[in-house]
Amino acid sequence: MRDPLHVRELGTDDLDAAWELGRFAFGSDTQRPASTTVVVPGMTRYGAFDDSGRLVGKAVDLHHDQWWSGRAVPAADVAGVAVAPEARGRGAGRALLTGLLRGARERGAAVSALYPTIAAPYRACGWETTGVLRTVNVATAALPRHRPSPDLSVRAGTTADLPAVADLYERVARHRNGMLTRRGELFDFFAADRGLPGDGLTLVQADGELVGYATWQRGRGYGADSVLTVDEALAVTPDAARELVGVLGSWASVAPTLRLCPLDGDAVSPHLPLESARDHERDLWMHRPVDVARAVAARGWPTHARGVVDFGLTDALADWNTGTWRLTVTDGTAELTRVSGEADLRLDVRGFALLYAGAAQARAVAQAGLLHHSPAVDPAALDLLGAGGPAQLLDYF
Repeated sequence: MRDPLHVRELGTDDLDAAWELGRFAFGSDTQRPASTTVVVPGMTRYGAFDDSGRLVGKAVDLHHDQWWSGRAVPAADVAGVAVAPEARGRGAGRALLTGLLRGARERGAAVSALYPTIAAPYRACGWETTGVLRTVNVATAALPRHRPSPDLSVRAGTTADLPAVADLYERVARHRNGMLTRRGELFDFFAADRGLPGDGLTLVQADGELVGYATWQRGRGYGADSVLTVDEALAVTPDAARELVGVLGSWASVAPTLRLCPLDGDAVSPHLPLESARDHERDLWMHRPVDVARAVAARGWPTHARGVVDFGLTDALADWNTGTWRLTVTDGTAELTRVSGEADLRLDVRGFALLYAGAAQARAVAQAGLLHHSPAVDPAALDLLGAGGPAQLLDYF
């Protein structure tokens, strides 16, 4: 018989125990970050306690917003999930995530993303794998070089340029799906008193307007194993992208390897020799709805997408999502309304996550056993739920 568990928000008196639990689970450095000792705005910490009052599990709800086709959708992104070894396999993780989802819905969240160390426990709780944050190595000398444009200026950035950098990131991110807005009190808290993000910031401007930037870490040494890590390189014109890549290529003599996370379909990627790139790291990420009606209503939708489809949904952890729904999409907006009776299309919440994030089409979701229908019914009607293209992430949390 399993011991009873009690899940609640952590207070300041619980933070020492939470730090120790996370430190052992993740093998963290013994030096404790200041943020783990105080209440952080835009973050809700949850703990699972056994009947003796001992903390045996923890999880963090990050109050992010995600861009979905031009609209910011409130998110409960999950991080820092850890369970004491003696409590593993006894339901602590499931209890934590159930409490986190309920609390996230109460505060208005619509969707949730996380990076798993192992996917199976999160699949059992309704999250499904929907994308990969890929870090690659390319030979710096293979980057194309070109004569600097007389119409563009390139300079080193300072902290005074960070608001313009944030605005350019938003220009790139806001019309995509899934990317963080990087705004709100949680980001404000961690940005306070911070200098440049990394060792350097390179700016590309046209007539005084920022059109591209790269943030980078120089690393150590200048031999064959030296690496220039580019945390981010984004541009809003092809000329700016070409200029950025030329600056990065100039490091070839002292940093033979360039390490970065390419963003599919952006302005910079076409100028990178990605055909010769080698994966350095692959971070799988997962998605699920917190509240399906809110997730559909809050996001933007392509203006050309329109239609109506009924489906049933089963969500074992978030019972408010379970039921029969009618999806109506028209003129760039959509809504889910409850309808009576049974629907021909019956969707598991993990299948909903795949479709919503544009990670799979309905026929593939059916083949995976996450969508059920009679042979006479075409499941492709539910492709309407995935209109707008695949979701992406550039932030690890």
